[in-house]
Amino acid sequence: MHCLKYGLTVHNVRKVRTVLIDGRVVEVGADALDAAGYDLLALMIGSEGLLGVATEITVKLTPKPLTAQCAMAAFDDLGKAGAAVGGIIAAGIIPGGMEIMDKAATRAVEDFVHAGYNVDAEAILLVESDGTPEEVAEEMARIKAVLDFAGAVEVRISVNEAERLLFWAGRKAAFPAVGRISPDYYCIDGTIPRRALPEVLRSIQAMTAQFGLRCANVFHAGDGNLHPLILFDANVPGELERTEAFAARILELCIAVGGTITGEHGVGIEKINQMCLQFSAAELTRFLGIKAAFDPLSLLNPGKGVPTLRRCAEFGRMHVHSGHEKFPELPRF
Repeated sequence: MHCLKYGLTVHNVRKVRTVLIDGRVVEVGADALDAAGYDLLALMIGSEGLLGVATEITVKLTPKPLTAQCAMAAFDDLGKAGAAVGGIIAAGIIPGGMEIMDKAATRAVEDFVHAGYNVDAEAILLVESDGTPEEVAEEMARIKAVLDFAGAVEVRISVNEAERLLFWAGRKAAFPAVGRISPDYYCIDGTIPRRALPEVLRSIQAMTAQFGLRCANVFHAGDGNLHPLILFDANVPGELERTEAFAARILELCIAVGGTITGEHGVGIEKINQMCLQFSAAELTRFLGIKAAFDPLSLLNPGKGVPTLRRCAEFGRMHVHSGHEKFPELPRF
């Protein structure tokens, strides 16, 4: 939840010791941030275990901030909450964390954690500032001004550490909370440009009626990393299939607005068909070439991460036949 300010895995790993498929042990990365040559460290971090097996990882250590404060803003419109995220970034503020929950998620969480959320709000936005006490006080005043301007119907700022942790306890309990109101849930992980947040959230809401399934939205708003939670019952015939189709449409929506099919959960086999939609044949050929250079027999996680061109051709034919060619029902931004 603090990746917006403090970076992702690729920003915090310095070196990786890896065993290659032929048994050789290599070390990629360097202590110097401007080391020359190919960025093999980033390649290995993003490979999902396709290129080697990590046995030792050197990470950067970041000191904890002296203090932190969290603002909890309630909005009567999901789009306004999404627009507030862009407003905070546009104001030159990089919060320590910034998360959104829609009404479905908020109500599930409040019954579970009792974090003091406004359950009548269409969306809750959590925004944290950290640093020295002086920095936090100045930044939180600016954050509140942006939230008010964006149309927040209520803004509460934590008055002590216990209240700050309670605000975050609700967001961190979102997954187990929806598990209390649905026999099963399916978590999606896609990333979109921040400017598209309001429209994408409205589109997901519209899809719940199309597929006849509930969906609770929680996500890392600062970097546009969505986590829609589709609620279903695997014991009801057809619901799992509808859920998977709903999930695929959300990922296709992410692609359509200029985003990507993943942010932190990876591709694996779950999203391999959407790789065919996001990347061209030339790009996929390059991916497969890199894989072959490290693992020519494809023994590491075979069939995961990167689809074959034949698979993409077959998926493309199915997509056309199902009437979804080039996302005809998806909005354009």
